[in-house]
Amino acid sequence: MKQEKGGTMEKSLSTDRTRLRRLPDRGSHDRDAIHRILDEALVCHVGFEAEGQPYVIPTLYGRVGDHLYLHGSAASRMLGRLEKGIPVCVTVTLLDGLVLARSAFHHSVNYRSVVVLGRAELVASEGEKLLALRAISEHVVPGRWAEVREPNEREMRVTSVLRIPLLEASAKVRVGPPKDDEEDLSIPVWAGVLPLETLPGEPVPDETVKQTAPVPGYVRGYRRPR
Repeated sequence: MKQEKGGTMEKSLSTDRTRLRRLPDRGSHDRDAIHRILDEALVCHVGFEAEGQPYVIPTLYGRVGDHLYLHGSAASRMLGRLEKGIPVCVTVTLLDGLVLARSAFHHSVNYRSVVVLGRAELVASEGEKLLALRAISEHVVPGRWAEVREPNEREMRVTSVLRIPLLEASAKVRVGPPKDDEEDLSIPVWAGVLPLETLPGEPVPDETVKQTAPVPGYVRGYRRPR
């Protein structure tokens, strides 16, 4: 894929490998649309091969511009494999609703998903490493990084950070009601969409020590971006 055109990044992240073959009308390679889904989701699944076996590992992540960042223990098998530059597939999914049709065949879900293909790179610079860790923290709970102690030298040493360039990616989205066959529309059963949303509960304080600090506003009013 060409990364630049007229001095700016191209809008599309389409390549032959990310071309959508099944229900392509639900797909998009638009950079902004992909960024929005990545920024709302919390957990990604990382697919890779190790010792001849396929693995898919869930983990947190962060995005800075056109890069995804993953982090973990320096002893992590996943990070150890990925830093060698092997192919990697990263996916995220947002589940927006259960689509209940009149026929079992046409039941579905409303969702937004992204698939990213590429190769990971080990972040060696301490400055970029700290930037990535901050991005991951702020992706999960915006506002938290400014209040807590930053990683110390030992913690930085035992933590690995990988960077995945966003060069090949696709999004896929389903919205709307069931798509029943015409002959099934007269079946006397309720059909429609049951919306789903991830909502935070009441904050539970850590009672290891007595606290005087109030619950921060970014915790009390926590919401994922839409």
